[in-house]
Amino acid sequence: MRYLPLTDADRSAMLATIGASSIDDLFVDVPEAARLDGPIEGLPLHLSEMAVERHMRQLAARNIAAGDGPFFLGAGAYRHHVPASVDHLIQRGEFLTAYTPYQPEIAQGTLQMLFEFQTQVARLYGCAVANASMYDGSTACWEAIGMAGRITRRNLALLHDGLHPHYVSVIRTMARFTGDSIADRAPSLDAQADDATLLADIAANRPSCVVVQYPDILGRIPDLPRIAEAAHAAGALLIVVNTEPVALGALAAPGDLGADIVVGEGQALGVGLQFGGPYLGLFAVRDPKHVRQMPGRLCGETVDAEGKRGFVLTLSTREQHIRREKATSNICTNSGLCALAFSIHLTLLGEKGLRALAAENHRLACRAADELGAVPGVRVINQTFFNEFTLEVPGDARELVRRLADKGVLAGVSLGRLYPDEPQLARGMVVAVTETTSEDDIAAFAAALKEELA
Repeated sequence: MRYLPLTDADRSAMLATIGASSIDDLFVDVPEAARLDGPIEGLPLHLSEMAVERHMRQLAARNIAAGDGPFFLGAGAYRHHVPASVDHLIQRGEFLTAYTPYQPEIAQGTLQMLFEFQTQVARLYGCAVANASMYDGSTACWEAIGMAGRITRRNLALLHDGLHPHYVSVIRTMARFTGDSIADRAPSLDAQADDATLLADIAANRPSCVVVQYPDILGRIPDLPRIAEAAHAAGALLIVVNTEPVALGALAAPGDLGADIVVGEGQALGVGLQFGGPYLGLFAVRDPKHVRQMPGRLCGETVDAEGKRGFVLTLSTREQHIRREKATSNICTNSGLCALAFSIHLTLLGEKGLRALAAENHRLACRAADELGAVPGVRVINQTFFNEFTLEVPGDARELVRRLADKGVLAGVSLGRLYPDEPQLARGMVVAVTETTSEDDIAAFAAALKEELA
């Protein structure tokens, strides 16, 4: 039975009210090249249910799954081993069916989990307070810029050249509606992180904030203390973005290096790649005086009428809870299930386990950099990296990635894909190595690369 609650007259009246002549007018912002002008190619029009399932399985079999061969994709989404116990625990009924802790007296388990999650994120980031999660790293980054503007009463954000281009895209989209000014530029394959230009820009302007990714999109490690000193001298806040939380098992916490706000993507711990989502935004501040400007919500500790330890929503600065004009963001919920998976995985690792995991990631990445960099015509551009680095290869890296995929090696992410409007980056390929990468995988990648470039 079809559900069509509106008549043709109803739809015509609605379109007339908003000034649209047809349904097609609602899609004018979608590029014409991205619109379908007929049935989807490769899909039959009329088949039985079983025949459709069989056809879709055949199409799916043409993909290379992450576990089917050597896998070196990263650039903000990382494949780490997620213990089976994480999946088991997040499916317990008391977690799986919980939505949001509006009634603390019957949601103590959810509140305690979020409180412990906040504690873990704050310690990981070297900050005083973390919130009870956000949607993903890119929107958390934008929320941090908005928060910096409220604190400094300025509206210029300076973006380091190594900030993920997808994050830059989200920032620019949001800034269109807020009046904020954004200054950014693409990285270069010929130089390390361009800290000098950024420092000059900080001194010459009065930015609200400086946004730096750590490690950055090319895997480089920026000089955070130096950037923090320059930002603070200019009266700006330093926002540090981390897309690979495992890196903080080896690198100093951003808050300990002068970051005022630290945001990031938590997907790498507990969540998995999951065909592109869902993800988990992390958000923390170093100075407790900035807590009331944080977006989202904050779980706190209290005692009940009998003096027993309990948990509540201490701050809820979102528009569902307070007057819209006083809300710090329109984030309307938290990524509770992903936050739970993150927290369980990090608890299972502990500090010692996280440091050991980070060390293994770095060891394998160093081995991969040595073997791949030894292939004739290939150059590793990084002087510093954790588990991700960038190769410069002859010709367009996008074509090379495609040919290597045909050989069963998912070699990396081409910079031409990330920066389609920057032809000087077309030779770049970002390679990520984690504990799921074997030494045989590295050898297979090096052999396939050498064969393709011979």
